[in-house]
Amino acid sequence: MYVIVYDILKALSKQPLFLWRRVNVRIDLEHVSEAGRNVIQNIGSVNHYINGAFTPSTSKDTFVNTNPYTNETINHVAQGNEQDVNLAVKAAQTAFHGEWGQMKLSKRLQFMNRIADLINEHIDEIAPLESFDTGLPLKQTKKMVARAAQNFRFYAEMVSTRLVGDVYNVDDEFLNYTIHKPVGVAGLITPWNAPFMLETWKIAPALATGNTVVLKPAEWSPLTANRLAEIIDKAGLPNGVFNVVHGIGEVTGAALVAHRDVPLISFTGETKTGVEIQRNGAEHMKQFSMELGGKSPIIIFDDADLERALDACVWGIFSFNGERCTANSRLYVHESIASEFIERLKARVDNIRVGDPLDEATEIGPLIHRNHYDHVKSHIHQAKEDGATVYQGNVPAEYDLGCFIPLPCF
Repeated sequence: MYVIVYDILKALSKQPLFLWRRVNVRIDLEHVSEAGRNVIQNIGSVNHYINGAFTPSTSKDTFVNTNPYTNETINHVAQGNEQDVNLAVKAAQTAFHGEWGQMKLSKRLQFMNRIADLINEHIDEIAPLESFDTGLPLKQTKKMVARAAQNFRFYAEMVSTRLVGDVYNVDDEFLNYTIHKPVGVAGLITPWNAPFMLETWKIAPALATGNTVVLKPAEWSPLTANRLAEIIDKAGLPNGVFNVVHGIGEVTGAALVAHRDVPLISFTGETKTGVEIQRNGAEHMKQFSMELGGKSPIIIFDDADLERALDACVWGIFSFNGERCTANSRLYVHESIASEFIERLKARVDNIRVGDPLDEATEIGPLIHRNHYDHVKSHIHQAKEDGATVYQGNVPAEYDLGCFIPLPCF
């Protein structure tokens, strides 16, 4: 017999990238590399990247981006609208029917590997910027950025050697074969929980297969999308191949999904949002690629190596600050070892180092945004109201300004 021990909160003109100015956020950059410090200290307003240039929104509207460690304003970000999306799609279409669409595969893949090289060269800038923007621990964002570079190499190699086609077996008088052709403009809508890495999981295969891209990054994590735009620009891709339009999902994302000249939409996020996207794109018979929500259990049998099981639980539940769709949100433990396992897991939770995401000793940083923080707290409150026994770790008092929640198990 097995018992549920914990349901752990799952909800746990070329212009520069920024208009340069010193950022006014009280952050200790002692642990950050010189390259990372320079990037963070000089963050400015974020613009769209359309047809090879960083440009403000046509409406001049912006929204505020905040730092989850202090809840202070980092900067202002261009708020995209339908007109901005139209400009980006037009640029992507032109590139698709022009130089990029006519380019030989071998040359296109050279660009892919060049992007990977540039990402690796700038890890010490990108990783701290990601941690600063999202609250993800620096030791994790460094690995994520390295994985992002590998994504470009992986899809370059896959397209050149591993694309295969399935055909029906037919008589000798017939010939069946598969032709691989790019779709056109790919609209990519990405999440905030590991933005740089997850953006490349969509961008790399889209570009490798000859498509052009309009990216709509998550509004809570806009900074590294523009850093990627700078890298792609430096790699020398033709103007319009890669475009970024910032904004909120209900406006910018909706305009991208509804655009008749964007035949492919890839989305990662909540299931209910995915349903709405499919509904809004149905009129134009779009192709969809989606990674949506779910529940991921861990099952601990009575003959398990408990130390290894505890390692797996701590990583599976709390890595990425617990903010990922594959986080292990339910833990099932055999009743014969449940009491011992609970106590040992509590001890592990107490020893997880919560703190400054820019300190490489930190294992858990703040949740990404005040709205998400309030949402998670409401789930914990509801669990208590429903009679659950809730155990939470500790957050040092000096972090009371940030979106820190004592690690919950119930």
